[in-house]
Amino acid sequence: MDIMAMVSSMLAMQAAGTQQQIQTSIIKQNADAEKAAVQTLLGTPSTANLAPGVGGNLNIAA
Repeated sequence: MDIMAMVSSMLAMQAAGTQQQIQTSIIKQNADAEKAAVQTLLGTPSTANLAPGVGGNLNIAA
């Protein structure tokens, strides 16, 4: 394998890695945006009419 082919192959691998990082970042941003949209549409459930202690954190470390 000559030097130019090896250099070209390494540059292609590096470009592919960069594209994959960008793609992962964009997918995460899209997922975060979708999550925010769903939370906005659903709203947060109210715990105003529940008995004390209902809906709180449960300690399962015992």
